[in-house]
Amino acid sequence: MKKISFFILSTFLLTLQGCGIYSFTGADTGAAKTFQVNFFQNTADIVEPGIDRTFTLELEDLIQNQTNLSLTNSGGDLIYEGEIIDYYVAPMSATAQNTAAQNRLTIAVNVRYYNTLVPEKDFEKRFSFYYDYPANAQLVGATLETALDEIFSRITQDIFNASLTNW
Repeated sequence: MKKISFFILSTFLLTLQGCGIYSFTGADTGAAKTFQVNFFQNTADIVEPGIDRTFTLELEDLIQNQTNLSLTNSGGDLIYEGEIIDYYVAPMSATAQNTAAQNRLTIAVNVRYYNTLVPEKDFEKRFSFYYDYPANAQLVGATLETALDEIFSRITQDIFNASLTNW
């Protein structure tokens, strides 16, 4: 009986060891233990107050929630920095009266990613996304909050995928 239990336990442990570390998010952090996200300043022509801080915090939260990396203020193994470079509203579709029926808010972020352990993975890249809303709605309050949530969710996930997955 003891031999069978030992055999089952040994097989189980070898199976776990052979699998290595598996991540459900597909993240490959390699030997990295820490990351830092430097403040993403808003350098767009139109400045919406507070979106720079919101974006920076959302990127930090996403990486913390989907990896086992620890957030640090300096000396991180993985470093994210950049700026919000575009924030603009453009009409998307017209009505019969030649007025906008729908507007689109577009936000673009320039990101510089540094992997201090594997410098070949470093990149500088532009990420952007948009949110369409009715032209008769003002881009304030709940409409703005919903737009920012959707845009930042997509952009931060794209940054995560570009830096930490092999997809």
